[in-house]
Amino acid sequence: MTGLAFLIPIALGMGLLGLAAFFWSMKDGQYDDMDGAANRILIDEEDEA
Repeated sequence: MTGLAFLIPIALGMGLLGLAAFFWSMKDGQYDDMDGAANRILIDEEDEA
């Protein structure tokens, strides 16, 4: 029982840390252009050098 009293707050803290990291990445614009990177892979750009 004392193990649960130790592990539950750690699990909740890690969950809150993950949620905070997710919201930080949303605010930072990490997920703004989901299709751009996928389309850039398909574009064949050859160097003109």
